[in-house]
Amino acid sequence: MMGYAELLPSLSSCFPFTRLPLRSRPTTILFKPVATADFSNDPVREWILTEGKATKITRISSVGGGCINLANRYDTDVGSFFVKTNRSIGPEMFEGEALGLSLMYETKSIRVPRPFKVGSLPRGGSFIIMEFIEFGPSRGDQAMLGRKLAEMHKASKSDKGFGFPVNNTIGSTPQMNTWSTDWVQFYAEHRLGYQLNLAVQQYGDSAIHEKGQRLISNMHKLFEDVVIEPCLLHGDLWSGNISSDKNGEPVILDPACYYGHNEAEFGMSWCAGFTSSFYNAYFEVMPKHPSHEQRRDLYLLYHYLNHYNLFGSGYRSSCMSIIDNYLRALKA
Repeated sequence: MMGYAELLPSLSSCFPFTRLPLRSRPTTILFKPVATADFSNDPVREWILTEGKATKITRISSVGGGCINLANRYDTDVGSFFVKTNRSIGPEMFEGEALGLSLMYETKSIRVPRPFKVGSLPRGGSFIIMEFIEFGPSRGDQAMLGRKLAEMHKASKSDKGFGFPVNNTIGSTPQMNTWSTDWVQFYAEHRLGYQLNLAVQQYGDSAIHEKGQRLISNMHKLFEDVVIEPCLLHGDLWSGNISSDKNGEPVILDPACYYGHNEAEFGMSWCAGFTSSFYNAYFEVMPKHPSHEQRRDLYLLYHYLNHYNLFGSGYRSSCMSIIDNYLRALKA
């Protein structure tokens, strides 16, 4: 998912498109106080001026135009709201995001923007209204981020197994979350297998599909003697989705949530900027399994494959390198 991330610095190696600078000047529209009834054809303003308990909207500022959604800050007499809109996609995408944010918010561990409302736009498309968080000047303390992320993983478990109540998106790619009691099966079918099938559909890449399927058939060997609990994961934790509030408390944004193996949360570590203090603090709360390192690249692979499918051949060699290394190690 994308939205708040448009305000944050990005790593060019992660996404090959241009993002807005950190403190770009917003486009601002000023409003005179207007009766609530005048906004009845605009569901965003209608919600803000009724359930949002504002009596007037004083300013709307554009805070980014990403490759997926438009984002605006609505200033009112009761505070500010963050609003994302998409003119071509129905509310299902934002419903998945809102559910993930709500579940993370309920853990009372790491800070996330609280979602308030998801709905359809009258002329097509959808919107989500959420809490506006004023960001601080940096991404915050890495040790605090690691500890609070681990606290979230520890606090929220699923009794249904691995998956999520709804399907959602990873970037703009559909992410299937059908429940499964077997993590290896879930990751094989709904993560790696799904991306490998996309690579065939988009590029006709039968070579990566064939080798990837061989890895899938043998990857159970990487999970021997590992007990896996289904933890609530952010699901897309890269630098653009990590910030801090004005008090320095870590904030994570734009999730692609599901319940999975906690180690899978580090799948975007190649462009997340995690430091040793982050990992040390995390593993103090969620102890590191002795065989953790042998699965590290398996979880990177899902996100490399997604980048290959989203952004093209520049990511193919990284995918093939990971797959080939595992096939040699597993003698598959």
